Amino acid sequence: MRDFLPADVRRREYVIGIIKEVYERYGFEPLETPAVENIETLLGKYGEEGNQLIFKILKRGEHERTGEADLALRYDLTVPLARVVAEYGERLPKFFKRYQIQPVWRADRPARGRFREFYQCDVDAIGSRSIVVEAELCAAASEALKKLGFTNFTIRLNHRQVLAGVLDAAGIVTERHADALVALDKLDKIGPEGVAKEFSERGIKEESGARLLSFFEGLSALEHAAQLVDIEGEGRGSEKDAVNAAILGRLVEFVGDNEAGARGIDELRSVVKLSAAYGADMRIKIDPSLARGLSYYTGAIMEISVPDLAGSLGGGGRYDNLVGMFSGKDVPACGFSLGLERIIVVMTERGMFPENLSDAPADVMVTIWSEETISDSLALAGELRRKNLRVDLYPEADKLGKQFKYASARGIRFVAVIGEEERQNRQVALKNMSTGEQVTLTADAVVDAVRQHLK
Repeated sequence: MRDFLPADVRRREYVIGIIKEVYERYGFEPLETPAVENIETLLGKYGEEGNQLIFKILKRGEHERTGEADLALRYDLTVPLARVVAEYGERLPKFFKRYQIQPVWRADRPARGRFREFYQCDVDAIGSRSIVVEAELCAAASEALKKLGFTNFTIRLNHRQVLAGVLDAAGIVTERHADALVALDKLDKIGPEGVAKEFSERGIKEESGARLLSFFEGLSALEHAAQLVDIEGEGRGSEKDAVNAAILGRLVEFVGDNEAGARGIDELRSVVKLSAAYGADMRIKIDPSLARGLSYYTGAIMEISVPDLAGSLGGGGRYDNLVGMFSGKDVPACGFSLGLERIIVVMTERGMFPENLSDAPADVMVTIWSEETISDSLALAGELRRKNLRVDLYPEADKLGKQFKYASARGIRFVAVIGEEERQNRQVALKNMSTGEQVTLTADAVVDAVRQHLK
C-alpha cells in the first residue's frame, strides 16, 4: 500500500480519465460500492487461492476476542457488482452496463506492478448471453489501451467450456478439473515441468497430465509453424488469422464430440468474427492454455498481454452463474478489468505519458509585496480564479527574489506582482519566468496574456 504524491496522482487521473471516456462512449454507466463487504459475500467466489488473499476484518467490541471475522475488504469489483444486481435488479435496466473504478485489496506478496491495495477499472454488461457482449468488451478495452498509447498488446482469448472439453479429452476426471486449471494457469510462469509437478501434487494422473501438456506443446509448435511473413506489410493480420484458425482446428480435433467443448469453440470463433467489425480481431489470439484463476467464470475468458511484462494488464470473462448465487435467478453477465497500477508502471517506465502532464500546480502565482498589500493580492487571486486560471498565492510577505525563486522551483510559468506603483495605478506586473520578460497590465489583460501562452 502506497502514498501518492502530486505527480503520481496526476498520472493516475490521466489514465483514469481516458479509460472513463472510452467506457462512457460505449454506453457504460458509473457505479460505486463500499470498500467493505460481508465476508460471506466474498468467500467461495474466487477459488482456493483467492480465499487465502482476502483481507478479513475481525469482529469488533466484545466479539473481538473470538478472533473471528465477519467483514472483509473488497477483493475485486465483480462480486460486489453481482450483489448490487441481485439487490437492486428491479431498479436497473434490462441490459445493465456499468463501469467501476475503485480500489481493491489483496493480501498478496508485493512485486513489480503488484500491490496489496490497487485500483481496478472494470466494465461489465449484465443481462445478455449474446457474444456481442464479449466483442464489445474486447473492443472497449483495446480502444482504451490504444488511447493511452499502447501499440503492441495481445488479447488472449479462451473459453472455460473449451478448457473443460480439453481436460475431459486428456482423461482428467471432473473432480480434478479445478485443480488442473489452477496448475495450468501457471504454465507461462513455471513452464511445463513446473505444471507437471503441480499436477502430481494435486492428484492428477501422470498419463492424463502428460497428454494435456503434450497437447499444449503441440499448439506452441503449431503457432510457430503458422507464422506467416507477408511482404506487402499485412503479415501481422494474416499471421493472427492463420494462427487462430490453426488453433481452432486443433481444438476441434482434440475435443472431438464433447458437446460443451464444441459449443465453446463455436463461441470463440464468433468472438473473433464479431470483433472484426471494430478491428479488435487484430489484437485477439486464441490461447487454449489461458485459464484465469477465478472460479466464477463460465464462458469466454480474456487477458491482455504486453511484451516483456510479467503478468497482464487486465482480464475478464463471462460469469453467468455469479449473480444467481445472491438472487437465486439466472442472470447472464460478462466483464473486463484493466489493472490501473500495472498500466501506470509500464507507461512510466516506457515514457508514455504526455510531457505537459508534469505541469506546474498553477498557471500564475500571485506574490505579496507587503503586509499592507495582502488584501490586494487576495483580491487579484480571486479575480484570476473566477476567470478559470489556476492560481497559487504566496502566503506571506517576503523578499520578492525569494518569491520568484519559489515559483521557479515549482515550475510556475507566470508571477503576478502588485507593488506600490501597480497598486496606485490599479495594474499588475506580470513576469514570464521562462523568458524573464516583465510587463505591466490590467487584471483582465493578465488573464489574456497567460491564456495566450498556455495554448
